[in-house]
Amino acid sequence: MSEPAQQQNMINMLIADHREVEEAFQQFETGQLDANQRRDLADHIITELVRHSVAEEQYLYPAARESLDNGDEIADHEISEHAEAERTMKQLESLDAEGQQFDETMRTLIASIRHHVTDEEDDLFPKLREACTADRLEELGGKIREAKETAPTRPHPAAPDRPPANKILAPGAGLVDKMRDTLSGRQH
Repeated sequence: MSEPAQQQNMINMLIADHREVEEAFQQFETGQLDANQRRDLADHIITELVRHSVAEEQYLYPAARESLDNGDEIADHEISEHAEAERTMKQLESLDAEGQQFDETMRTLIASIRHHVTDEEDDLFPKLREACTADRLEELGGKIREAKETAPTRPHPAAPDRPPANKILAPGAGLVDKMRDTLSGRQH
């Protein structure tokens, strides 16, 4: 049995992702986690953000370019924010969870992502709801779900962020990342 259309809607799916990551941010911000828990939570956040970003770059931003008068400008802005966040995530991966730089870098990532989420939810998503049919948003929701399943789980700042190259290369990087995760014991 398939999900109701409302849950398959691309925008609703992306908002649900935003809420899940926000919950993880709040858990990190409690300050009540030991170093291992902080590392595991940071790895989880990175995995979810990378999968989410890859799916957005493959389907959300092309939909904005195609459907909105200022779609190119919006998509370019959002992609540049993704690139900045990906560089921060890459840096975070190499830091010791007990160090002060880990906390500072995580706070930078959290602030960056919260700003990005506000941009999308207050500007881009309402414009796309207006410009796209319900059927189109549902179709894109299915594509977003599929993209997240094969997406990388680690940041790749030098990877292409636009179709068609990202659609071709992301699944291969995702497979390699998942093998690395399994071998290293990194949790999802």
